[in-house]
Amino acid sequence: PQIFFLFKDVFHCSCLFSVMRQICDYGKEAGTMVKVGIIGATGYAGQELVRILLGHKDAEIVWYGSRSFIDKKYYEVFGNMFQIVDATCPFVKKIHRIVEEKSRDGYHIVIIGNREHPEVMGIEGWAQGPATIIQTEEEARAFELVSESEKVCVVAQTTFNYNKFKELVEILCKKRYDNNVLNILNILNTICNATEERQREAKNIAGEVDTMLVVGGRHSSNTQKLFEICKKECGNTYYIQTPVDLDSEMFQCSSYVGITAGASTPNKIIEEVQEHVRIKF
Repeated sequence: PQIFFLFKDVFHCSCLFSVMRQICDYGKEAGTMVKVGIIGATGYAGQELVRILLGHKDAEIVWYGSRSFIDKKYYEVFGNMFQIVDATCPFVKKIHRIVEEKSRDGYHIVIIGNREHPEVMGIEGWAQGPATIIQTEEEARAFELVSESEKVCVVAQTTFNYNKFKELVEILCKKRYDNNVLNILNILNTICNATEERQREAKNIAGEVDTMLVVGGRHSSNTQKLFEICKKECGNTYYIQTPVDLDSEMFQCSSYVGITAGASTPNKIIEEVQEHVRIKF
């Protein structure tokens, strides 16, 4: 391979690494801590967390969520039992406020995203009334309301595929015009700006190379979306977690190789993949 294309922007999710800094600072101050819940969408951040917590004794419980699996019920149930340190991503926090306020005002909340993702579960938990999660075109076409006068507010998972979001919204809007069913007064693109930019760049890079590598954890939602986008532009696209996953067959007849990564993939991993490709292939 002759040329490497990397994002010009930083790979990291600033919110996730802000959480890591908070944990470090809190751990130094408190001296003891137990982690409960999910830190980040990939295994990388969790591995770093384990290193931070080594040597700490069980003394108190601290809840953290970079993209927040915590919904309102957690605060109501556990708020008086434990100290909760809310490190929720501000982009996700904004969605929580929107959903809580709009649902309180009588809106039916439509969440466009992956229903199995902790972030989406958390968003749904802040709804004070009816809420529907839509992930596919079939679900968008099948969506109906109890009353024609019911107002709808649409939000999106922060790491959702932007083009897919637009497609699903378009389907919902057509239902409104054709059937006079949906009274959509608020369509809010709540996808993280960094996610949108990363997806656009990934698409552009994948269209210019012979082989595309997408680096990230298998359970990372935003990395999975990057892979889907790149695969459409470059058939020779591979989803890897570490340099160990690289195979010489990936680069047969390849002159140009592109590399991109999920939001929480550490620079160290990305650099190791890049160096491995340079040396071995």
